[in-house]
Amino acid sequence: MSIHFKFAEKNDLPKIVAIYNQVIKLKNVTADLTPISVSDRETWFANSSHDKYPIWIITDDDKIVGWCSFEPFYGRAAYQHTAEVSIYIDEATRGNHIGTQTIQFLATQLKQRHLQNIVAYVFKQNIPSMTLFKKQGFEQWGLLPQVAEIDGNHLDLAILGKHFD
Repeated sequence: MSIHFKFAEKNDLPKIVAIYNQVIKLKNVTADLTPISVSDRETWFANSSHDKYPIWIITDDDKIVGWCSFEPFYGRAAYQHTAEVSIYIDEATRGNHIGTQTIQFLATQLKQRHLQNIVAYVFKQNIPSMTLFKKQGFEQWGLLPQVAEIDGNHLDLAILGKHFD
């Protein structure tokens, strides 16, 4: 599998939303409980910026197999060098090390965006994501125990982070 990254365009939004909706049914990846619509994400997409906080699609042979993004962390000026990261991989291509390649790609994008830190919010019960980030050198910087409830299950939200100097 030879993957590539390119800035997402508005016509990619339906596939971005479809991939995101795949993980809702897993009940340990996102705090959304019901599928979202393309219109639900139009403002989010419009607020992304190629300069500082882009959304990328991940492609294999011109087929979208995932997406990733940087977003502002906590929105205050002192946090300007820290970004929240999101990574979502199409269920048909999970397990092919796309997540690892994505984190490695994102690390190459930090300097030009004047970013030094990446923060990821991951449910501790989401073992594949916890493993992925920890294998890439992320550490647990915080834990919010039982802050989410999905189908009667209480989930812990881990705050994972890594400094890139």
